[in-house]
Amino acid sequence: MSGLRKRGTGFTSLHEALGTTMPGGRLVFHVFAALAEFIRELIVQGTNEGLDAARARGARLGRPPAMTEEQIRHTRDLLTRAPSSVGRAQRCHGSRGPERIALARPRAAP
Repeated sequence: MSGLRKRGTGFTSLHEALGTTMPGGRLVFHVFAALAEFIRELIVQGTNEGLDAARARGARLGRPPAMTEEQIRHTRDLLTRAPSSVGRAQRCHGSRGPERIALARPRAAP
């Protein structure tokens, strides 16, 4: 904003008597910016508190798994048999990125 002011550029609202060319207008914009930042921080704080409360209740957060535990076991079994089983595993359960990540690392017991 200060770079624009140095070049003589300002903002003036056509509907309200408000602009950045006068000190009072700049004050109003600074107040609006401070309020917006404050509200954003309240939203972030509330979201984090809600996530913490959900975790404390034992809720599972995030995207649901694309494969069931049985599908993961079956695909891991196919992958350990032989290199030609990779194609079969991909055809059985699809060839998507998240599943490859899920198959690479075993899940911790709940």
